[in-house]
Amino acid sequence: MCFDSDATPPAAGPPISAVDSADLRLRSADGADFDAFRAQPRQPACGGVVVLPDARGLAPFYRKLAVRLAEQGHPTIAIDYFGRSAGENSDRGEGFPWVEHIARLDRTRMHDDMVAAIDELRLACHCVFALGFCMGGRTAFMASAARFGLAGVIGFYGMPGIGGPYGPGPTQHAAELAAPILGLFGGADEGITPALVDAFDAALTAAGVAHDLVTYPGAPHSFFDRRDDEFAEACADAWRRVLAFLAQVGEPPMAVNGQVAAT
Repeated sequence: MCFDSDATPPAAGPPISAVDSADLRLRSADGADFDAFRAQPRQPACGGVVVLPDARGLAPFYRKLAVRLAEQGHPTIAIDYFGRSAGENSDRGEGFPWVEHIARLDRTRMHDDMVAAIDELRLACHCVFALGFCMGGRTAFMASAARFGLAGVIGFYGMPGIGGPYGPGPTQHAAELAAPILGLFGGADEGITPALVDAFDAALTAAGVAHDLVTYPGAPHSFFDRRDDEFAEACADAWRRVLAFLAQVGEPPMAVNGQVAAT
């Protein structure tokens, strides 16, 4: 789990649009319904974003993040992973027993649920991105595959290499990836070592996938939290990079430039 119930995403800057938000039910490819949260800017100006949470699902942090993105003009849907096992209860707060549900997930269903959100956004957006955190960051990296048709993907501290319970990851599947990738990592994240990020960089370069992998020296896993003043500069830089990446549609493709150490 990345964020607790009190976590708050840092502000991206002054809002450019008022936002309407509401809970949403989506239907996946297997007919299962699952919870989601939509934040719709009244003045949409940019591509849509599917937010892929960490292992706890649609926790309060991700609802807040969806609103932050919509304030910057991005129609956003944050999805939950546990519609099949936890039913319609969308409360994924501190008391949610996410450990009981995480073992029942599989990659195919997670991808199908993501596609349902992508399709919903495409009803009104000319392009869609995926933005994920931890487990969701890994899923976002995998969603670079051409079959998802995304304009780009962003992963905050997503495990790029082999990791349980899903085995080989984005590094091992790099030849299947296509959409530009922005990866944001903490330099002090004990679970995602520099060697793992370097291997991901090398695999993406070999596969010809446009990418920018950014490591923030000294930052831990889950650094993207407004309450942590120590990493406010990293949070601000991450937001700048996210918004610039989301604005790249129509621009020349991102150059393959490997890992960049933020300063």
